[in-house]
Amino acid sequence: MARNKSRLKADMRKELDSILNFWIKHSIDMQHGGFYGKIDNNNSVFPEAEKGSVLNARILWTFSAAYLMDKKPQYLYIAKRAYQYILDHFLDPVHGGVYWSVDKLGTPLSTRKQIYAQAFALYGISEFYKITREPEVLHHAVSLFKIIEKYSFDTKDGGYLEAFSQEWDLLEDLRLSDKDRNDPKTMNTHLHLIEAYANLYQVWPEEKLQAKIVTLLAIFETNIIDKETFQLQLFFDKKWLSQSNTVSFGHDIEASWLLPEAASVLKDTNLIKKWKAIGLNMADTAYSSLNPDGSFDHEYDSRTHHRDTHREWWVSAEGMAGFTHAYLNSKNKKYLDAVWGLWTFTQEHLLDKDKGEWFWGVLEDYSKMEEYKIGFWKCPYHNARACMELLKTL
Repeated sequence: MARNKSRLKADMRKELDSILNFWIKHSIDMQHGGFYGKIDNNNSVFPEAEKGSVLNARILWTFSAAYLMDKKPQYLYIAKRAYQYILDHFLDPVHGGVYWSVDKLGTPLSTRKQIYAQAFALYGISEFYKITREPEVLHHAVSLFKIIEKYSFDTKDGGYLEAFSQEWDLLEDLRLSDKDRNDPKTMNTHLHLIEAYANLYQVWPEEKLQAKIVTLLAIFETNIIDKETFQLQLFFDKKWLSQSNTVSFGHDIEASWLLPEAASVLKDTNLIKKWKAIGLNMADTAYSSLNPDGSFDHEYDSRTHHRDTHREWWVSAEGMAGFTHAYLNSKNKKYLDAVWGLWTFTQEHLLDKDKGEWFWGVLEDYSKMEEYKIGFWKCPYHNARACMELLKTL
């Protein structure tokens, strides 16, 4: 066991360095500023691609967190670059909040205010504050919290509405992407809101923020987590009636550790105990869904029993982090074995050993998916964070 954990830590150290070095070498747009909007599987740059606020915020969080761990000057450089680009190009100076996307030059392209994007901007900026302690940085983080609460919080039925115009009028098309349902409330946005709020609370432990984290935990317990299966329900109407039968294995295992971590920042013994138990139940359900090769399928429809069998990079990464936390909270070796299974699968099928980083994913026959390594939804946040979590917790 000790040898296994030691080897795993050594692997995570090496892989974290590899991921971060890839982004330092390949992501920086020296011509137009910021970071490229798209780089494909062959590391070919698409200089005309739009740039997303979520990608930029995830770069900011990743390199801020990496600098907290290793204090390497190049990590600080990337974090500062990402922070400044958000301020200069994504932050709306008139109406507040961050735009969804800009063009290659940094000119606003989609000015919609997706709450998911506000959450990630808050997550990244609050992490950046940990390494700078500059009052202006904290001001921007707190301002994002306040504007989310002002416009998105549903005072009647609770929770947060999904998307708004530049002027903060509620939109009819609320979807995060073309693949999503058009529903007013989603698990995904609420998960990343509580992630961001918990991060902000570590540097700004205000009572009103504490109350919002408690409220979000209650929403997950009451409305989002299925009380029988301990799986997440994904889409809801305004009154929290579930609108979907889809199970997302990656989000289930991600939530199994993010929610207990959110509870832990509040330092409430009873709350921590409750959420550790819920998190273990979620991890146990996720464990039963693992494939024989150690991986997770992407999704499953509990009504039609249709299973989407492709495997995406972020699901493996979150599985490694989630099962590591489950192992630490239970001392059950099966969870550590699950981490090894996911890492072995990742090494065999997801790592690009020649050109660096992780591929988007593979199909059921293990052929590579024709997606991209850097793009609107492909970031260093999931896999670098998994490496950091294992290094910190093992």
